[in-house]
Amino acid sequence: MLRIENLTKTYGDKKAVDGLSLHIAPGEICAFIGHNGAGKTTTLKSCCGILKFDSGEIYIGGKSIKTDPLGCKEQIAYLPDNPDLYEFMTGIGYLNFIADIFGVPAETRTERIHRYSDLLGLTADLAQSVSAYSHGMKQKLAVISALIHDPKLILMDEPFVGLDPKASHQLRELLRELCDGGTAIFFSTHILETAERLCDRVAIIKNGRLVVAGEMEEVRGDASLEDVFLELENTDKPADTDSADAEITDDTNPEAGK
Repeated sequence: MLRIENLTKTYGDKKAVDGLSLHIAPGEICAFIGHNGAGKTTTLKSCCGILKFDSGEIYIGGKSIKTDPLGCKEQIAYLPDNPDLYEFMTGIGYLNFIADIFGVPAETRTERIHRYSDLLGLTADLAQSVSAYSHGMKQKLAVISALIHDPKLILMDEPFVGLDPKASHQLRELLRELCDGGTAIFFSTHILETAERLCDRVAIIKNGRLVVAGEMEEVRGDASLEDVFLELENTDKPADTDSADAEITDDTNPEAGK
C-alpha cells in the first residue's frame, strides 16, 4: 500500500532523510522508531504530500505522490503530532467539515462519528467548541476526523501522546481492527512497549538513514525492542537491512517486481 523508494530530503546542507526505502503492505501496521531529529516526521510529511522531497519516489496504492497527489490523498489519513484544529468550530461541526471535504455520505458519517466518538469517550463533548477542549480531547477529535473517510493508509506522528490510558488502549484496539480489515498503518512513536505489542513490522531510522526494518519478531529476536533500539543508537555500524528491501507484493503498485 505504501512504497517509499530511495527517499531523500535535505534542509540546507543537512540530509534529513537519506535514501530511505520501505514497503508496507495492506493490513500491516509498522512502527517508525528513531531519536529526535532522526527524520521520522520528515518522512511522514513527505508521504502525505506536505513536504516536497529532493529525490526518490513514494507510491500510495500504486499512485505517485508526485504526479497524482490528489489521488494519493483520497486514500490516506495523516495525524500530526500536534494537530491544528479549527477552534472556532464545535467538535461535531469540525467532523462534518472533514466529512464534507472527503464527500462522505450523511448516513455513513453519522454512523462513523457515533462509533468512534463513543469508543474514545468524546460523544458528550462534541457540541462544545474545540477551543474549550483539553489537549487529549483535541487528540481524540483528530483521530476521529482521520478515520471518517475510511482511509486505506493511515500515517500518524506520535498518536498516543496526550491520550489517557483508557483512550490509548482503545486506540490500539481500533488500529488493530482496522489492520485486520486491510488498512495499512505507519506511525512514529517513542513508546517502544506499545510498538512492540501492537505492530507487525518495525523500521528504525538513525540520522536520516534506515538502519533496520522487518518483522517485529525478527528484528527483536530474544531481546526487547528497547534493547535493540539502544544498541543501534550506541553504534555507528549499520545493521543488516536486507529485510527493509524485501519485496512485498502489492498488485496496485506499477513498480512492483521491477
